[in-house]
Amino acid sequence: MSAPLYNTDILRLAAGIPHHARLAEPQGTAERRSPVCGSRVTVDVTLGPDDRVAEVGLLVRACALGQASASLLAAAILGRTPAELAATSDALSAWLAGEPERPDWPGIEVLMPARDYPARHASIRLAFEAAAEAAQTACATRGVERAHG
Repeated sequence: MSAPLYNTDILRLAAGIPHHARLAEPQGTAERRSPVCGSRVTVDVTLGPDDRVAEVGLLVRACALGQASASLLAAAILGRTPAELAATSDALSAWLAGEPERPDWPGIEVLMPARDYPARHASIRLAFEAAAEAAQTACATRGVERAHG
């Protein structure tokens, strides 16, 4: 018998999303929306001088699974590189699709019951996809600033 989809851990994460406020001056922003359920996640980032995420802000309008995923992302995103975020986003998609290797992200195992519900995968991927894009945009923006600075 599989674990319940909306368990206590998922609901606890959904209720306590870290960095749940937009940044005033992000270097990169991305929004993702699930056409299946209408969930929407916006991620703002700034990178430090080492090109790692220094600040993050989120606006999350999503189901409990989308909120829980955003919470996991926000809790461990600081200090990550754009490449790490892109790799994690790809690994999450593969894992949800049935690949056995779990993404290397703290707490991600709490989403294990959702692997059996493909209709929920899009909302779970939103925050990670948006973060990867926002970080890449921030990196590109910093590159342009350096070239002209």
